[in-house]
Amino acid sequence: MGEVIGGPAAVNAGCLQCHGGTVKVDEKGRPTPLTWPDTGIGRLNLDGSLGSCSACHTRHRFSSAQARQPQACAKCHLGPDHPQKEVYEESKHGIAYASNKDEMNLKSKKWVAGVHYSAAPTCATCHVSATQTQGITHDVGDRISWTLRPAISTKLNMIRTENGKGYDLPDGAALPKVGEDYKGSKVTKVLTSGERRQNMQDVCTACHADSQVKGHYKQFDDVVDLYNEKFAKPIAGLMKELTEKGYITAAPFDDKIEWTWWEIWHHEGRRARHGAAMNGPDYTWWHGIYEVAQHTYFKLIPEMREAVRKKDGNEQAADELLAKYFKPIDGHDWYFNGISKEAIEKVRKGYEERYGKGSLK
Repeated sequence: MGEVIGGPAAVNAGCLQCHGGTVKVDEKGRPTPLTWPDTGIGRLNLDGSLGSCSACHTRHRFSSAQARQPQACAKCHLGPDHPQKEVYEESKHGIAYASNKDEMNLKSKKWVAGVHYSAAPTCATCHVSATQTQGITHDVGDRISWTLRPAISTKLNMIRTENGKGYDLPDGAALPKVGEDYKGSKVTKVLTSGERRQNMQDVCTACHADSQVKGHYKQFDDVVDLYNEKFAKPIAGLMKELTEKGYITAAPFDDKIEWTWWEIWHHEGRRARHGAAMNGPDYTWWHGIYEVAQHTYFKLIPEMREAVRKKDGNEQAADELLAKYFKPIDGHDWYFNGISKEAIEKVRKGYEERYGKGSLK
């Protein structure tokens, strides 16, 4: 999308400044202007190493205090597809930080939640900073048990190797053992998704009781499961069959429905999942699942019907596809059969309790 539909200039100044590119040099041994400057976190350096310290620690001062603040992550983690900055600011964590920044002890040499500060967590608190039982990590994904980036979320195990690299493997994939060869190096550590989750929950329990942590993860998991099972998996199956049967081409982004599906998972779906992960209710619902649903029912499905009609001259195959991928899922029953009287009465009762009898017409 970036290279072809957008253009290389947008990739160099946009995508690669977050993801990181490959640094190259000219005949004089100087970095080329197309590859430098680059502060992307996954930058491939001339010595073969990966990463850019200045992705989090800005140049000149190289300050830990600055890297501990949420603004350090805001160059990349904001906007329509991964609005962690905005979700954090909406959350009670972000509100507590903004209200109590002077109590955060940001310049402390050691910075352990529940020991050196307790006013609020920042991005660094949860993802990289030390706890009372864990050391500092410079892998921001170490403690992440769900991947919320792809079209369908999966839980992730992690493989670490002797050459310092880490690899995510989805639950269900065969895991190598410590000491075995993996991608040209020896495995030094295997972390299951459950262990990664425990490491993140260890951060939570610095300030919260077990019941609150368990309740948060239950609500978070339920949103990811809702997104996966009700929307992402059936749409992915539908799109695959549309391609296989020639209703849309195999080329990416030359059919309108492909853009719609892209935005459902890459924008709205990510916002919903990240909102649930980071206690951002508005992003979970209004910027998230609400728009996933709206665009599924009133953009993607009509565009699917149009694609079928264009090829077949009728919509019979579209009806069959909906019956195959959507109808078996209870959550779509309202779309096929209308909202039930029981559901309407439940809504009516709640509405009238708040706004008065007869308020819901």
